[in-house]
Parts: sequence; C-alpha cells; structure tokens
Amino acid sequence: MQEITRILHALPIDPLTGSISTPVYQTATFVQDAPGEHKGFDYARSGNPTRQVLENLIARLEHGRRGLAFASGLAAIDCVLKLLEAGDEIVAVDDIYGGSFRLFTHVYEKFGVKVHYVDTTDAHNILDALSSRTRLVWLETPTNPTLKISDIEEISRFAHAAGALVVVDNTFASPALQRPLELGADIVIHSATKYLAGHSDVIAGLLAVKDEELGARLKFIQNASGGILGPWDSWLTIRGIETLPLRVEAHSRNALAVARALAEHDAVAEVFYPGLPTHKNHAIATRQQRGLGGGVVSFTLKADTEQAARAFATSTQLFKLAESLGGVKSLLCHPATMTHKSIPREKRLAAGVRDSLVRLSCGIEGAADLVDDVRLGLEAVSKVESHVFALS
Repeated sequence: MQEITRILHALPIDPLTGSISTPVYQTATFVQDAPGEHKGFDYARSGNPTRQVLENLIARLEHGRRGLAFASGLAAIDCVLKLLEAGDEIVAVDDIYGGSFRLFTHVYEKFGVKVHYVDTTDAHNILDALSSRTRLVWLETPTNPTLKISDIEEISRFAHAAGALVVVDNTFASPALQRPLELGADIVIHSATKYLAGHSDVIAGLLAVKDEELGARLKFIQNASGGILGPWDSWLTIRGIETLPLRVEAHSRNALAVARALAEHDAVAEVFYPGLPTHKNHAIATRQQRGLGGGVVSFTLKADTEQAARAFATSTQLFKLAESLGGVKSLLCHPATMTHKSIPREKRLAAGVRDSLVRLSCGIEGAADLVDDVRLGLEAVSKVESHVFALS
C-alpha cells in the first residue's frame, strides 16, 4: 500500500455522524453516567478524542505501539527527559538543536543529569562515551542545521548492549522518509510544527514508541506534567499529515535543485544536503531515508562572516527570514544568531555551525523560482565581498 493511501485511511470516520473529517472536541470535561463510569474520557488533560486520533496516527506512521501529542516539540522532549534521575547520563549528538541544548544544559544539568556531546556520524564515538550511567542516546538525523547523518541501526546495537534507550529526533526526515523505530530506536520525537503539520500555523510536538511499558510511563508523565496538545491544534496537525508524502516529495525535489545550484556557485564554500553524492554521509542517508534528501539545505559562504550571511538572508524574496522550517512556503534562517544562539560559540563552531552558515527550508513553490531566488541572495553576497576587497 502506498504511503499516501495508508495515511488517509488510517484516519477513522466519525462513528457518531459519519463525518469524513475528524471532529474537534473542544471541551474541558466529559459527563459521566455514574461516578467512574464514562465513555473513555473523563478530563481533557488526560485524554481528548481529537488528540487521540492524532496520537494513534503518529504511532501508525512510525510503526510504533503508542503515540503522544504535546503543546510543542520541546514539551515532548521534556517528557522524555523526565524518565531520568539524578546521576543519569545522556550521550547526545554534538550538532544539536539549540532548544534541546538549552533544556539539557540550563534545566536538567542542575538536577544532576550529565550530557556528553559527540559526533554521532561515527558510531564508535558513542561507544567510547557510553558508561554504566548512560540512560539515553540522543540523536538527530539529519541534524539541525548541518544535516549530519547517523547510523541509527548500528548506534542502537551499541546503546542497547549498554542498557540505554535510543531517542531519535525525526523532525527533519519525517515518517515519509525515515522510520527510526524500524531501525532499532526506542523513542521517536517530532516537532510537528515542521513537516507534519506543514503549514507554519501550529506549534506541536509528538512522540512515538514501540514498547507498551515505555509508552505507559511516558503517558503517565504527559498526564502528570500537563503539556498536552489542544484539540484545535491536534486537528490542524491531522489535516497537515494527510498530505505529508506529497509535500515531502515536493520539498525534496526543490531542495535538490537548490543544493545543486549552490554547489556550482563561486560564493559558496560548502553545501550540506544528504541528497548530494558529495555529502559525506550520503550512503547512510540513502540506506535509511528511502533515497530522498528532505527539504532542508544548509551552506556556508567563502566569505565566512556574519556580514556575508546577513547579506544573503536579507536579499531573497521568496525565502522569508524566519525561525522554523518544513512549511509549504520557503524559509531561511541564520542559525548562529537565531536557532543556535543559545549554544556557546566555541561549541557551535566545533559542531560545524559557522558564522556564515545559512539554513534554507525549501517549500513547495516552483523549483526554478527558488533557484533564481537563491542566486539573487548570492549576488548580494558577492557585492559585499567586492566592497570589502575594495576597502582592503
């Protein structure tokens, strides 16, 4: 069965009315027939029919047993971290999302959780960092924003042998391209704000797990902490997921065209895109991502300065300068001053997030139009370089 067919027919028809669209149950509580006797729902923090459809959907998309929906991607991450106790350790990807780094460093480290950051593109780096206290191995693949690829299957073998769970942030790939649970991961995280909802109009986070007991523990934490996704945002996310495979195919097609144009331009130093054969992890990406490179392209400039990156970021017309990614309209950001600003500069540079690095989220516009827009931004960079050269 094709993916688009599987998604569309995973959504139930409303049994009460026959509505083909999932109803929005905008309610805080549910009337009971007698004390403790209800129709499966008692209070909307603990469960809501609209949210339940979304949670079941993400579990099916990731081939898991349990799904959970949260008010944001970081709320989902926070739920996973609450599995830990003082003295526990995490081995995490070095090129990590700034929000995850902030949560790890400024919230959980003060409670006695220690985090080791390593380059996870070499699985043996994880093997060297594992200890008897390691409880979680934390991956993003592809990473944000340098699009490094980690071998989920090999890393899962190492982690499980040491008694650790493997958590994969699958936001950049989405279930349309990659299913980490099938490769050995224990927990999959999504900022559903991005590709899953897909229209830059909702903040949401999702988890999927393959183990029922682990799912029950996370469900308990979700209910106890209360960071749940509301019914309207759940409905918006469901609506977005219905077109996920079609959108991801268009995102990937456009990103590949943009990546090729960047690679040919004299002002560009390096292009990061798993769909290019020149990407150092291209073989792994092709093996575990179903062959498509996704919709995000990052690149650095030969004029490796914040000034050059700003010139590009403020000169495009179709790529809008904004946080986030994965929407139908193209966006760009400058990670050093935006998404990764909270990471100390020395750590950021060590992970490859240079001052001139620009991240592009390719939407579903015409590919030729996006390529022309990128060239427009690069012309502005060339003018800055010429001006600097003239002054020197």
